[in-house]
Amino acid sequence: MFVRLSLSGIPYMPCRMSSSCATGLPKSLLRSSAYVGGSWLCSSDSKTFPVLDPATGIELVQVADCGPRECREAVTAASEAFKAWKEVTSKERSALLRKWYDLMIQNKEDLAKIITAENGKPMKEALGEILYAAGFLEWFSEEARRVYGDVIPVPVKDRRAVVLKQPVGVAAIITPWNFPSAMITRKVGAALAAGCTVIVKPAEDTPLSALALAELAHQAGIPAGVYNVVPCSREKTPAVGEALCTDPLVGKISFTGSTTTGKILLHYAADTVKRVSMELGGHAPFIVFDSANVDQAVSGALASKFRNSGQTCVCSNKFLVQKGIHDIFVSKLVALMKKELHLGHGFSAEVTQGPLINEKAVQKVEQQINNAVSLGACIETGGRRSTVGGNFFEPTLLSNVTTDMLCTQEETFGPLAPIIKFDTEEEAIAIANSANVGLAGYFYSQNPSQIWRVAERLEVGMVGVNEGLLSSIECPFGGVKQSGLGREGSKYGIDEYLDIKYVCFGGV
Repeated sequence: MFVRLSLSGIPYMPCRMSSSCATGLPKSLLRSSAYVGGSWLCSSDSKTFPVLDPATGIELVQVADCGPRECREAVTAASEAFKAWKEVTSKERSALLRKWYDLMIQNKEDLAKIITAENGKPMKEALGEILYAAGFLEWFSEEARRVYGDVIPVPVKDRRAVVLKQPVGVAAIITPWNFPSAMITRKVGAALAAGCTVIVKPAEDTPLSALALAELAHQAGIPAGVYNVVPCSREKTPAVGEALCTDPLVGKISFTGSTTTGKILLHYAADTVKRVSMELGGHAPFIVFDSANVDQAVSGALASKFRNSGQTCVCSNKFLVQKGIHDIFVSKLVALMKKELHLGHGFSAEVTQGPLINEKAVQKVEQQINNAVSLGACIETGGRRSTVGGNFFEPTLLSNVTTDMLCTQEETFGPLAPIIKFDTEEEAIAIANSANVGLAGYFYSQNPSQIWRVAERLEVGMVGVNEGLLSSIECPFGGVKQSGLGREGSKYGIDEYLDIKYVCFGGV
């Protein structure tokens, strides 16, 4: 069981911070304990794990290292809380979510500092994430009051048919490190609006954002047990994931992460036939046709590829440029990269590119570049580790890339833009659709007929036409093929946490 830190109130466990942690992190939001049933708790064995600044390698905080036992206690707390939460009116749930949103906005700078410290992204991007994350709480606070059922006409005179929508129950929320706040609120906002309770298992690299949100949820008046957070180390993550996915009290799993891990969680969830949402890996194509506005395409490519240093699930992974404009596109993109991209610690105002999350991520980029060069690719810019620090890698553009290279076959999750020259529209579509995943895709064209053809033929869940950034709170987010199941955000997102019940009234 958990070790309780206090018998009354909401106790705060002092964070054990490194003496060299001089980034000015907000102590009012910095938490190191699990948050379960409305209390801050240590793990039963009092074990902790370190959270590191990826830009410097400095230890920021030691966080409670929860295991399956603690997860089961969190599930029990969420299950007990669900009994009351599902009966709370939609208007009351809406007001509480709105209050949580207001507190996020009031604390946006402090929340952004936490993201930059544990994730490494520049402060400007971190602040953008907080505004995006808070927006999901605002959106679903409004959608909470718009969960409508149906009355269905039936062919029998003395019967009436009604459809109700009811919450699925306890939802286990497993989130990644690349958007440590937004990936939580996009799921949790919908779940709480629907009347579900949640257990959040944040990524081991970035648990501080989830715990800061727990502090604000408490301040907002979210009832005890409705929002729970169980952080754990990389070593305990597989066992924790299995515990959440196999617990019969859990009615829903929502996961964002790799396709490999998603398949494992699907296997675990199968025995109890849980509702599942999966937002998995992508390998987004970025196609530039001869008819495109080249300057517009270059700007879109920079935004799509290098946001968060290329560490987003929807960032472009393989660039397909038609032969008529290939050379000018490459030269202009190289020039823009050199002008706009500046590496450094995310707390420096001029920085646009932070570190990769860890050494393993750097090695993957290095491996893909070495493989491509060995097969004939040319480095137009970048191509090396940066002297800024251990987890920094230079923004890189490769030309003369072919489809037999690693960088065109697997997701990079780093600042690497490989350019493939193509001849025809059919060739580009074939290359784009060759992946077994299909999350996002982008293309640039000024030809109306081509725009319709390509948008319909790309095998992805989201398409950006003459636009490199497509995520929006109001629009459905999700993929096809092995990129996952279900949709998040938008009016469709809340349906993932609702069961449909048909009620037949006879003898009317």
